[in-house]
Amino acid sequence: MTSSTNDSSPEAPWPLHQLSELLGGYIDRLGAVWVEAEVTQWGQSAGNIYGKLTDLDSDASVAITIWRRSQANIPEGISRGDRVVAQVKPSWWVKGGTLSMNVLQMRHTGLGEILEKLEKLRATLAAEGLFAPESKKALPFLPGKIGLITGKDSDAEKDVITNATLRWPDVSFRIEYAAVQGERCVPEVIKALEILDSDPSVDVIIVARGGGDFLNLLPFSDETLVRAAAALTTPLVSAIGHEADRPLLDEVADLRASTPTDAAKRVVPDVENERGIIAQARTRLDNRLLGILDYEAERLASVRSRPSIAEPDTLIDIRSEEILQFVARGVDLSQRLTERAVADINQLGGALRGLSPQKTLDRGYAIARLASGELLRSVKSVSRGDALTLVVGDGTIDTHVD
Repeated sequence: MTSSTNDSSPEAPWPLHQLSELLGGYIDRLGAVWVEAEVTQWGQSAGNIYGKLTDLDSDASVAITIWRRSQANIPEGISRGDRVVAQVKPSWWVKGGTLSMNVLQMRHTGLGEILEKLEKLRATLAAEGLFAPESKKALPFLPGKIGLITGKDSDAEKDVITNATLRWPDVSFRIEYAAVQGERCVPEVIKALEILDSDPSVDVIIVARGGGDFLNLLPFSDETLVRAAAALTTPLVSAIGHEADRPLLDEVADLRASTPTDAAKRVVPDVENERGIIAQARTRLDNRLLGILDYEAERLASVRSRPSIAEPDTLIDIRSEEILQFVARGVDLSQRLTERAVADINQLGGALRGLSPQKTLDRGYAIARLASGELLRSVKSVSRGDALTLVVGDGTIDTHVD
């Protein structure tokens, strides 16, 4: 039963199937239409292709399905960001009350405007050094407080807190809620970044959301947001997409995490793992110390077993005997040297006395001196009448030459 006019009323309501059949009729009469759009989501499952097309000039988008039987009309190499024209046939499932957009044909028309602009911005920021590895800040080993920017009551919030707490129960958070998609996303995330960056107790900031399609993640490639993130003094972790997503915030962040769970695991150390590392280190240290003590004990025992240490008196006695021998030899040698020196002195004294002029005078000789005091050595040195002084053994005699 169908009707082209709304003849229903509270007293005569339509059966639900009638409404569904009418909708199906309207949609079927529309038939297949050609549209131009950008591919913002593309993936395959169970042999069918599922994706999303987005209008080139507005935020309108529709989910599409390409059944296996229609894939022969789809060019190879289609991927997210491509601009395409597609023949789409809306289909209404009467029993389930759902609308699907089945793609019958598709033609590839080039890179989408969104991705083209995004790639240009990526190149500009990279040239400025915002993505350079040397500009990345190191994350603290154990942050005292983690700043978290995420949607209120989101799965991302739960994932970060749950996994971080499991790894380190005493971990602390300061959470700033912000829209993670849509027009409010950019200003709210920037404000949250500024608030957390100005808090000296926050050691690291995590921006987290649970992934999403390409359009939902576009705010995280906004130039203003990316530059605000680059200006932070606090290390930043980006956890806003899955492995296939690369928003520009990922590039400027000090660490990119594939998921909020991954962010928690990479920011907070595992307390059990750290305890294991400490236990292993203590075991190695104990073994090393015991090894050193055993080695030194063996060396000490070896030293103590030496005769000079075991019986130190013996060494002293030996040295005492040697000293006494040296002393005796020294006394004997000094006596002999003294006696020899005395004999030499006596001998030299006798020889000296034998050569003394006094000895010559004592034997009866005399020495004649002129009045000038010079010795008289020749008769030619005097004349008659010259005064002379004779030196004899016991005195002097004054005389003159006749």
